[in-house]
Amino acid sequence: MVEVGSIVEGRITSVMPFGAFVDLSDRQSGLVHISEISSRYVKDINEVVKKGDTVKVKVIKIDDDGKISLSIKQAEQKKDKAQKKRELPEKKGPVRPDDFEWGKSSDNNLSLEDMLSKFKQDSDEKMQSLRRSNDSKRSGGYSRRSSH
Repeated sequence: MVEVGSIVEGRITSVMPFGAFVDLSDRQSGLVHISEISSRYVKDINEVVKKGDTVKVKVIKIDDDGKISLSIKQAEQKKDKAQKKRELPEKKGPVRPDDFEWGKSSDNNLSLEDMLSKFKQDSDEKMQSLRRSNDSKRSGGYSRRSSH
């Protein structure tokens, strides 16, 4: 039995204009929608995959009626991120925008209001820390006024 979030290997059984059906283990199959085939734009799905191909897919959703949604793109992204993590040495110093994973959050099941609230709280905490840091630099024994 496959679970949401797992990465499994399967064989493409048919290719349609809207996606590809993949045979998984235990007599299960799922659909990779054309938008989940590749991180690049796919005009013709037949140029990317064909019947009989073996692919690694990530299980992204299982509907109440048992339909399984799959993603080749997300399975590749996870592999690419793991490779980059191994290749790049641990960085010291300031955090840069490229260091942050902007795509997905671990808070996938939060509502928009909850995410905004969390963002505001995190932002307020960072601003408070920045203000404290700046205040301590200003009161470091130096006077801005001239003694003349």
